[in-house]
Parts: sequence; C-alpha cells; structure tokens
Amino acid sequence: MTKDFYTAVKERRSIYGISKEVDVSDEKIQEIINEAVKYTPSAFNSQSARVVLLLGEYHDKVWDITKEALRKIVSEDQFPTTEEKINSFRSGYGTVLFFEDQSVVEQLQRDYASYKDNFPIWSQQSSGMLQYVVWTSLEAEGLGASLQHYNELIENDVKKEWNIPESWKLIAQMPFGKPTAAPGEKDFQPLEERIKVFK
Repeated sequence: MTKDFYTAVKERRSIYGISKEVDVSDEKIQEIINEAVKYTPSAFNSQSARVVLLLGEYHDKVWDITKEALRKIVSEDQFPTTEEKINSFRSGYGTVLFFEDQSVVEQLQRDYASYKDNFPIWSQQSSGMLQYVVWTSLEAEGLGASLQHYNELIENDVKKEWNIPESWKLIAQMPFGKPTAAPGEKDFQPLEERIKVFK
C-alpha cells in the first residue's frame, strides 16, 4: 500500500474526475479485489459476496449499457447532462460490480428460520463492508473511485453480457481510475453529537 490505513480512511472520498492513466497494475487491482472478498466479514461466514472486475473494453461496455438504458427513460432535453455524467465514469480505468448471491441468502433463511428476516439485511451490511474495503484499498493505491447504483436499470443487460448467474443480485457499481479532480469540501457534524463514551 502506498498509504497507511488511517490516511486512506481519511482520504477516501467520492472522486468523479477519473482517467484511464493509472500507475497500478491489473494484477495489483485484482489482488485488492481478491483480498477484500476473502477477508471481509459476513453473517454466519456465509461469504455471499460476488464481484465482477471490468477492465479495458469491458469497463467501457458497462457504461455504454448504462447510457443506453438511461436514454430510454431520460427526456431528450435532460439527456446531455446525464450523458456527461456517465461519460465521466466511462473515462475511468475500470469498474467493480458488487453482487450478493441470493441462493446463499435463501439457503440461510431455510437453515436458520428464526433469523429469516435478518439474512437479507445482513447480506446488505456485508456488501457495504466489502464496498468500503475495496474503495479504501483503491484509495490507498492512489486511485479515485465513486459508488453508483444503476442496479435495476442495467442488471438484466449486465447479466446477459457477462453470463452472470441469475441468483447474483447487483448491488452497486464502482468506477475507478487516476484522480483528475479533487473532491469537494466535506462538512463534519460535531463528534460529541454522534458519539457517546461511558467509562
């Protein structure tokens, strides 16, 4: 890692200005994904997370799919703004697609019926942790990323394009690349209003 953990946590932000010129190897990016998927916790050690890493033309393709899906629902006068946003994601180096395998969740619901209603919630919580681990790890390597949610809009086309199992539910998309613009200022609520300590 080029940054220590706490620095990466502090500097991890939504970066929308990204480019394809990265100094990190594809092998290192895949290592980040592998380690994150392997070590991020999940309820009952269910390991329901699934990830697709798209690089090169495959990265471009997912944003072409997204753009065309949006073209069908966004008015013609509003579409140029939408297209500019999608093109900013496409200008990055790669995209991480996060899924949760619903067959795993459903099996847990059958096996542990008394917790049935919690397993979908715990699945989402685990996915959120995985997204954060990947995002922070990319930041540690000097890459910028953001988290997007075009799930229902593109899920069927994504599954068809990359032969994704039907049981995998699309949760989020994370385009990443070399940062080309700094993030905006971020305000913080007073910590004393958010944290209680008893000792």
